[in-house]
Amino acid sequence: MEKAIFLDRDGIINIDHSYVYKRDNFEFCEGIFETLQHFLSLDYQLFIVTNQSGIGRGYYTKDDFEKLTSWMLKEFTLKGIKITKVYHCPHSPDEGCTCRKPATFMFEKAKKEFDVDMQNSWMIGDKPSDIQAGFNANIPNTIFVNSSTCKEASYSVKSILDTIDIIKK
Repeated sequence: MEKAIFLDRDGIINIDHSYVYKRDNFEFCEGIFETLQHFLSLDYQLFIVTNQSGIGRGYYTKDDFEKLTSWMLKEFTLKGIKITKVYHCPHSPDEGCTCRKPATFMFEKAKKEFDVDMQNSWMIGDKPSDIQAGFNANIPNTIFVNSSTCKEASYSVKSILDTIDIIKK
C-alpha cells in the first residue's frame, strides 16, 4: 500500500482568489514547491482533491478547469514535482453529490486506483470541510493551514511550509 498526501487546491496550492479558473488569477502559495518536494522525498504520493463549485454554478466550464489544471501540472513538473492525480467535484453545494468535501468519493477513488494506505496518509486543507473530509475518509492525520485554527485538525499552522516540520517520515 502507498502512503499519500491529499491536498486541497484553493488556499493550499494557490492563493484563493475565489473561483480561480484562469492562469492570470492563479498564484502559487509561497513555499508550495519546496513543501511538495519534501513530501516526495519521503515517498508520498501527492493527490489534489478540490471542490470546484464554480463549474456547477456556471461561473466557468469543466474545460476551463481542465486547461488550468493541465498548466498547473506542467508547472509542477518543471520543478520536479509529480502530482499522482487531481480529483475534483464540479457540483454546487445544493446538488447533494457524493464527491463534494466533506464527502469521501474523491478519496475512495484514489484509494482504489492507487492502493492508498489511508491510515498512513495526510489531508492538508484550509477549510474545516477539508479536515472533516479527511476524517470521513479514515485519514487520521490532518493539517489545517490558515491564519485561524481548527480544533478538529491534528495540527493547525499558518503556512504550507510549516507542514515540513510536522511530516518527517
